[in-house]
Amino acid sequence: MSFGWMAWTLPTAVFFITILVLIAAMGVWEYFSPGGAPRVGVLRFETTRGDRLFISLLGAAFIHLAWLGFVGPNLWWALGLSVVYAIGVFRFV
Repeated sequence: MSFGWMAWTLPTAVFFITILVLIAAMGVWEYFSPGGAPRVGVLRFETTRGDRLFISLLGAAFIHLAWLGFVGPNLWWALGLSVVYAIGVFRFV
């Protein structure tokens, strides 16, 4: 099967592999500690670990898109900002 039509580059492959690893890690975490540890955070509704991961990934996408639009193609600072955002989401949401 040829995936040449997808225009894979190293950053694209790393991006999708990272998401795959995060989802697999969340699955292992859920296996060893079932229930997702639901809690009510600053958003005032109950979230689980999976919800917080989804919010983190969605926020990271918007951070990167905004960075591309306002700053330019150097995304290392956007990556750092996304990691800080994800830590905040997992801590306070």
